[in-house]
Amino acid sequence: MSLKEKLRNNQLTIGSWITIANPAIVEIMATAKFEWLVIDMEHTSIDLASAQILITIIQANGMKALVRVSKNEEVIIKRVLDMGADGIIVPMIKNKQEALEAISYIKYPPIGKRGVGLYRAQGYGTKFNEYKEWLEKEVVVIAQIEHIEAVRNIEEIILTDGVDGTIVGPYDLSGSMGYPGAFERDDVKEAIKSVELACKKYNKPYGFHVIESDPKRLQERIDEGCTFLAYSLDFFFLGDSARAGMQKIKEGLER
Repeated sequence: MSLKEKLRNNQLTIGSWITIANPAIVEIMATAKFEWLVIDMEHTSIDLASAQILITIIQANGMKALVRVSKNEEVIIKRVLDMGADGIIVPMIKNKQEALEAISYIKYPPIGKRGVGLYRAQGYGTKFNEYKEWLEKEVVVIAQIEHIEAVRNIEEIILTDGVDGTIVGPYDLSGSMGYPGAFERDDVKEAIKSVELACKKYNKPYGFHVIESDPKRLQERIDEGCTFLAYSLDFFFLGDSARAGMQKIKEGLER
C-alpha cells in the first residue's frame, strides 16, 4: 500500500527527519525500517543539490522521500518535485487559502499552475505522461500546523481538497502563542487537542513530530490517535545515544 493510500485510509505510518546532508545518514536511518524520511530545507543548511542526492538515496533504500520546503513558495516547491520528491510538507499553513496556494504550486493545470519541466521526476523527458498521472494519484501534500491561527482554521485546512494530512510543529505552535518550547502549558495542550479532535471528527490523518528519541513519547502519540508520525531526527538519535552511553560510563567510574 502506498503512503498516499495509507493517508487516505488514516492508517498509522511512521517516518523521521533528516537534517544532515550526508547519504550515509539516510542509509543508517533506512536500517530502522522507516516508511518515509523528511528532508528539512527550512531549518538546515541542506541546499537543492544536496536535497536531490538525499531524495535519490532515500528512494533507493525503499522509503518515500518527503521534503519540508523553506516556505510556501512556488519555485522551491516546483524544483524539489522536479527532482523527484514523493511529497511536500509545507510549513506555516494558517488557512484554506494558503493550503490552496500550496496545492497550486504542486499540481499542473488545470488544477494548479505549476510550470512543466523535464528533469529527474519526468525521466529526463522520457516519462512525462507517466509522471503527470503519478502526480494526480500519488503525490503527498502535508500541511504543517504550527501557528495558532492554523488551529483556529483547522477544519477548513484539513477539508481542503488536495491536502492529504497535517503534522503539528510543536515548537513554532507554542511560539506563535508567545511561549516557544512550553509544550506543557495548558493553553498549548488545548491548541494541540483542537487539532486532534478536528482530525478525528473528519477521519483525517493527525500528524505530529515527536522530537524526543525516547520511544515512549512516540507511543504516547500513537495511543492518542496520531497516524502520521515523525519520530525524532538524525542528530537527536546520534546525540542522545552518545550522551546516554557516556553518562553510564561516568556513573560506572564513580562507583
